[in-house]
Amino acid sequence: MRLDKFLKVSRLIKRRTLAHDAAEGEKIMVNDKIAKPSKDLQIGDIITIEFGNKIVKIKVRSFEVSTKKEDASNMYEFVSEEKKEI
Repeated sequence: MRLDKFLKVSRLIKRRTLAHDAAEGEKIMVNDKIAKPSKDLQIGDIITIEFGNKIVKIKVRSFEVSTKKEDASNMYEFVSEEKKEI
């Protein structure tokens, strides 16, 4: 599944266009490498997302074409969250 679609379906980022723009702006890394929106994800990949003043790491657990709000968090496992140093 594409990175931008995964972020949207898992509800980590609200819209696919926002996920696309964040990846293009080098705010998202997959396995410690800057990732493009079209990056093909695999189960077990570690995604690092820079949200303003915090950095969130998650691990991909599964892929769903669409999901309900309650089930979206089953697509990933929270790894860590840290404040970004300015």
